[in-house]
Amino acid sequence: MGIQKLLHTADGISTWVGKAFAWLIVALMLLVVAEVFKRYALNMPTAWIFDASNMLYGTLFMMGGAYALAHDGHVRGDFLYGRMRPRTQAGLDLVLYVLFFLPGIGALTWSGWTYFGDSLRIHETTFNATPLPVYPFKAIIPIAGAMVMLQGLAEMLRCIVCLRTGAWTPRLKDAEEIDVVEQQLAASTHVDADAAREAIQRAKDIDEVARQRASGGGQHE
Repeated sequence: MGIQKLLHTADGISTWVGKAFAWLIVALMLLVVAEVFKRYALNMPTAWIFDASNMLYGTLFMMGGAYALAHDGHVRGDFLYGRMRPRTQAGLDLVLYVLFFLPGIGALTWSGWTYFGDSLRIHETTFNATPLPVYPFKAIIPIAGAMVMLQGLAEMLRCIVCLRTGAWTPRLKDAEEIDVVEQQLAASTHVDADAAREAIQRAKDIDEVARQRASGGGQHE
């Protein structure tokens, strides 16, 4: 298996997991809508809804971490970083991964497994009139940590490849905001075809400039 295929395999796993758990936002929305209706229309509030919504949101947030890392979606201050050459970026990233990422995510995964084990052992539940089991939610902590660790190792390999070649390897492409803009403009009945094409091209140009800034302007050593 080539390095590019290996990296795309890791990206694909993180993407699939992120998209699968993204459906929790639908469940969370339905849960909140149902509770609002019961509370204000029927005057029948539900005791466990608050805890359940927190668990759903927490699961969605944690299981999306590897997806965000795979698509370089985490926030970074790139005032200096964006002007560096790819090899410099890769070297800096690799050092930070070794010094902070590996110890931090390793501690999260290990501690999360310990918390889950303790919670499962006592069959921990929430404190309300209708208690919910907590240990399934705590199991998400080590699982999410392991997923982020897997993607982080792939990112470290990506840094090593960049140090050797002087260029970042392409990431697995996924639907992005620019794709949604293009679809909306193309389907709009309020904008003529020429204006829509021009707007789409301008949006793509802006997106490409932003990408080049994030990757150091496409410079190579």
